[in-house]
Amino acid sequence: METTSSVKKLGSEGSGSDTSSGGGNSRHDGGVGGGRNVGDKEKGYFEYFGWVYHMGTNSIGHEYCHLRFLFIRGKYVEMYKRDPHENPGIKPIRRGVIGPTLMVEELGRRRFNHGDVYVMRLYNRLDESKKGEIACATAGEARKWMEAFDQAKQQAEVELSRGGSARNKLNMETEINLDGHRPRVRRYAHGLRKLIRIGHGPETLLRQSSDLGGSVRGEGFFEGDIGDAIEAHEWKCVRTLNGVRIFEDVADSKSGRGVLVKAVGVIDASADTVFEVVLNLERHQRYEWDMLTGDLELVDSYDGHYDVVYGTYDPKYLTRWQSKRDFVFSRQWFRGQDGTYTILQFPAVHKKRPPKSGYRRTKINPSTWEIRSLNLPMGSNGAKCLVTQMLEIHSSGWCRWKKNSSTKFEKTTHFALLSQVAGLKEYIGANPALKNESATVVVHSKFSDVSSSNGYYEDVEVQEQFYDAIAADSSSSEDEDSDDSNDPDKKDKKVKLKNVSWAIASLALKRTSVPDANKEFDCSVPPITIDPSQFRGSLHKAKDETDSNCWTSPGGKGFMIRGKTYLKDNAKVMGGDPLLKLIAVDWFKVDKAADRVALHPKCLVQSEAGKKLPFILVINLQVPGKPNYSLVLYYASERPVNKNSLLGKFVDGTDMFRDARFKLIPSIAEGYWMVKRAVGTKACLLGKAVTCRYLRQDNFLEIDVDIGSSSVARSVIGLVLGYVTSLVVDLAILIEAKEEEELPEYILGTVQLNRVRLDAAVPLEV
Repeated sequence: METTSSVKKLGSEGSGSDTSSGGGNSRHDGGVGGGRNVGDKEKGYFEYFGWVYHMGTNSIGHEYCHLRFLFIRGKYVEMYKRDPHENPGIKPIRRGVIGPTLMVEELGRRRFNHGDVYVMRLYNRLDESKKGEIACATAGEARKWMEAFDQAKQQAEVELSRGGSARNKLNMETEINLDGHRPRVRRYAHGLRKLIRIGHGPETLLRQSSDLGGSVRGEGFFEGDIGDAIEAHEWKCVRTLNGVRIFEDVADSKSGRGVLVKAVGVIDASADTVFEVVLNLERHQRYEWDMLTGDLELVDSYDGHYDVVYGTYDPKYLTRWQSKRDFVFSRQWFRGQDGTYTILQFPAVHKKRPPKSGYRRTKINPSTWEIRSLNLPMGSNGAKCLVTQMLEIHSSGWCRWKKNSSTKFEKTTHFALLSQVAGLKEYIGANPALKNESATVVVHSKFSDVSSSNGYYEDVEVQEQFYDAIAADSSSSEDEDSDDSNDPDKKDKKVKLKNVSWAIASLALKRTSVPDANKEFDCSVPPITIDPSQFRGSLHKAKDETDSNCWTSPGGKGFMIRGKTYLKDNAKVMGGDPLLKLIAVDWFKVDKAADRVALHPKCLVQSEAGKKLPFILVINLQVPGKPNYSLVLYYASERPVNKNSLLGKFVDGTDMFRDARFKLIPSIAEGYWMVKRAVGTKACLLGKAVTCRYLRQDNFLEIDVDIGSSSVARSVIGLVLGYVTSLVVDLAILIEAKEEEELPEYILGTVQLNRVRLDAAVPLEV
């Protein structure tokens, strides 16, 4: 079933007949689209709408997966059986408010009969039993819905900060559980049978791609291979292959551990599209661009972000040997907050695929894909992304090949892997339907007047939050439609939806951000002298550079942060010395995640010396595992915090403000290159990626970071723990600056963890 191609791009809305009186009907050409923009333009709210799969369990225990039309207006959300633009007068079957405690977790990809969906879990971080799930056809669509919910949460925060009627405040006591249990795979088949009967088969949604705002993509895309921490790689272009550059890491070429190489190409398609093509196992499609791993089949999948694949290939295309080869490898993927997709591929063994008679089992070298959207000049059409495939080669033939003295390398699996980027580029270039996916829009965003949002609900008592409101008055998706007031057509307005990402337009490596202590602390109080010998954690401080299972506090020059002119030119500068002093580190093992460590009687915060410190910031990184671990960092200041400073607003502010500002920059300084690629060097807003709980009391603020609350974070940390004894990890903690007066950013604190041992963790006595 083909999708409608007459739907307008959002970039074209707000112009032509759409902006004229009575011209609203033109926005419904394809059954999807629309928006409103009335009243004072200085007071606006966003609208998002489009089709999603709603999954749940009804009152008699039957599981369902139904196609529903989701509509977000400001902080309000509605769910319809049909598109309200095509069916004026219908009333939503679900309605509610998106509150400040709503969390949206990306559960990844789930496979059902004829394809895959990307699932998101919505839950209350204060009560995770109240949760629900919706799914989208593509990873890009899921990402854009997550951004839509984040925008709605920000709208709710703004309105709550301004005050308003009590009935528009979020009432936590009236919440209703949407789904008691997570939907299982069989519910998709149950729902799909009905979707096919009513003429909305899964093919329709699976072939649609979303473009939330079409040409209004966020500004914050990285150009090139740049992160927020400075890496030691030194890449040199040694060959070009059909428009794709082949690089070698010459900084590590003499280590004797093999050669790290990568193929880099620019592809005229969105990162979402390329990600879908790379992950797709459909044979006929892969035959068009992949000369090695064309015959693939899914063996097993786990937690939406990890699967195991079995493949075969005929070596006659690569060597003179005629024996057929087979291989098994695992794939692990995730999407960063900047929209970059990372796919890790490891050789694997699986009991469902033992060695096969007539085939020679081949080991595919570990490799990674990185797919990053590129910023285009204003007015440019289409989309571009930078695709990088990286692998480690242990063949001595590499050196001869790059010098053109031997062609044997071109008959190896390594060469076939490096050629995949070139094949991908040509395949997408030869299929305009892939490049122009954004012409079919199933998710839209608009900008409308906030007063119309309040007016629309002025006679409605809305107390439920979204995940409760979806099942507002019944637990079945078979509710009858009821009457709804007609929504008048209103103007569209182009908007820029700013993603949670930070662009780097230029790197001013000679410029350093120096924190202004006079601004962040109360200078009317004389500073105290912090004696490090008075504070001792379970993990000792490094004695020298050769020490292991220890910590140090490096400077901030290894991290890139927002400079003074960031809002104008996106320029970042090297960080300066940390504002706070790292005084101790604890490394605990616990049976379950431990909160409020600072209140433990044996914690240094409760010691006599700790109580005399003006301010202590406690960062409790809760690491999931068997057992669980807690890495607790203690940062102290010499003066009390200035309550009017950015740090003061963060320390004494709301949890919502903290979630939107608490940022961490990771970097693997030394370690296995695959772990480096998995962790990356991009800044991450922790409050938006995982659940953070805050405790402000006496002279300290504790932040409990639940890494296990995100399936993506769990998978990455699981990889890290497997190599932790060989890793040197650098972390920088800071508060994100969003206003002119808050720039330049400064680093709150840093830590370097040197080859920490899991067995060195000490039990935390409860």
